[in-house]
Amino acid sequence: MKQFIAFVIKETKHILRDKRTMLILFVMPVVLMLLFGFAITTDVKNVRTVVVTSEMSPRTQQAVERLAQSEYFIITQTVNTPQEAEQLIRSQKADMALVFARNHGMQMMVDGSDPNMAQQWTTYAQQIMAEANFSLFTIRSSLLYNPQMKSAYNFVPAIMGMLLMLICAMMTSISIVREKEKGTMEVLLVSPVRPLMVIIAKAVPYLVLAFGILITILLMARFVLGVPLAGSLFWILAVSALYILLALSLGLLISNIAQTQLVALLMSAMVLLMPVMMLSGMLFPVESMPTILQWISAVVPPRYYIEAMRKLMIMGVGIGEVAHEVTVLAMMTVVLLAIALKKFNVRLE
Repeated sequence: MKQFIAFVIKETKHILRDKRTMLILFVMPVVLMLLFGFAITTDVKNVRTVVVTSEMSPRTQQAVERLAQSEYFIITQTVNTPQEAEQLIRSQKADMALVFARNHGMQMMVDGSDPNMAQQWTTYAQQIMAEANFSLFTIRSSLLYNPQMKSAYNFVPAIMGMLLMLICAMMTSISIVREKEKGTMEVLLVSPVRPLMVIIAKAVPYLVLAFGILITILLMARFVLGVPLAGSLFWILAVSALYILLALSLGLLISNIAQTQLVALLMSAMVLLMPVMMLSGMLFPVESMPTILQWISAVVPPRYYIEAMRKLMIMGVGIGEVAHEVTVLAMMTVVLLAIALKKFNVRLE
């Protein structure tokens, strides 16, 4: 046991001495959280709106004032004809135009170059008009779990899945391959400590660091981005621990295949970065993907972790509601760990 602890201390000191590794481990999570939380956002704010005033009445004026008082829309100009409003949209001087008709109807002209945002603008405007009793029937609607429609609610679980997978898998694989390149792995394996213990000892520091990063992300989510932790903190940490173990197993598998640190880095980027961003549901709903991509996404581990975190953190459900995701993650962990250990070559030819 003393020898095992000595290996853990050795690997920990090596990580702490490597400034580049520390930069990646602690600066990247904070930067990504701030970027996705504040800079990269799909929140509806400051939509430049033009109003066509040719058929304005006291009732329509009240609706426009209600729209202007909201935090979502800014009335930038008033024009006399719909053609003028359309020209302002085409010249990128406005995002949306409201045209009121004599029969108390309303037409919305929206810049559809970004269809997702255009749909959100339309939905928000319709809701405000309904609250102003502009339409014939009063429409009542409520948004569950995210009434303010903050994009951070969606991005935080996704960032957790991406960061933990990248850091654990990438750093573990590079660490082991580095020992291969330097020729020190053979020295470690001929020591009295069993080869399996050597690998576990190298993974333990990254396990501890992963939990440190996880706690940092949760604290930033709660106190900086205002994302609630509606579910049990115990189950959030427990499911995250399973996911971290899966990521470490994947890193071990990559280290068995790669012979150099560069190859390990490239494999980690190609196998992890693009699939995580494109196929995990981080940026795009899995349900809207073509069938073939949905099948491929079924083997992307972050997909299940992100779904589980969204349910636990945002929806506040119990562990029973994420049993499917936890089961899939556990099965993936067992398979990856079994393959990685089987392929581990003690003699390292």
